[in-house]
Amino acid sequence: VPLGFNIDIPRWDQSTFMGRLKHFFNITDPRTVLVPEKELDQAKAMVESCRAGLVPPGSTQEQLLYAKKLYDSAFHPDSGEKMNLIGRMSFQVPGGMALTGCMLQFYRTVPAVVFWQWVNQSFNAIVNYTNRNAASTISLRQLGVAYITATGTALATAVGLNLYTKRAPPLLARWVPFAAVAAANCVNIPLMRQQEIINGVTVTDRDNNELGQSRRAAVKGIAQVVVSRITMAAPGMIILPIIMERLEKIPFMQVSAHFSCGVPVGLV
Repeated sequence: VPLGFNIDIPRWDQSTFMGRLKHFFNITDPRTVLVPEKELDQAKAMVESCRAGLVPPGSTQEQLLYAKKLYDSAFHPDSGEKMNLIGRMSFQVPGGMALTGCMLQFYRTVPAVVFWQWVNQSFNAIVNYTNRNAASTISLRQLGVAYITATGTALATAVGLNLYTKRAPPLLARWVPFAAVAAANCVNIPLMRQQEIINGVTVTDRDNNELGQSRRAAVKGIAQVVVSRITMAAPGMIILPIIMERLEKIPFMQVSAHFSCGVPVGLV
């Protein structure tokens, strides 16, 4: 371990796009979901020891960086508490992939639309709550209102559009899940993080000195989260239906129901 090693300094230059991309690819690595709880706790202990200036004897720099990767993937950056598995960002690829594929496949009947939109919004609520700003507390009542409102918005949008597109071209019906997800995100995230909008978020300078609370910064940050969530969902939920529309005309896809169900998940 080199002298002056600081475990909290990112491995890649955060002033560049590629540096930030590598950093977030590293901490959202889906493989970290499979790491045992005991190993995660050991990684946290190693990180905290390094922060205290006590590098465990015999540790290499790579071991310390891997411990920091595990720590960032599983523990909340504000509170240091271990996050639930479903809410971790490292679970977003496998979890989101499965849910998106199911929403795109089971869209023809109202019960299927209702069920998968409810599952998706429950998943989103867990993710948003798990990754909330720990400095801005939210009550169980506010949490319940956010969940019910977002789920209701998604269901109303999905069911309404599903019925509206019964006589429309089949491709339009396939885009209904995306419309429901986009509408729900516009409701779910602001409500889940409403305390930040009401009270503001802490603003610091480049030396991490607190400058005060800013509601404007909270609104700007939450708006960017909403846009990014919709943008991330767009490629799979807009382009994939076009691909599936053509694939389902292949005789093999029409014969094998199990295979046709797995294709959307795999393509996502």
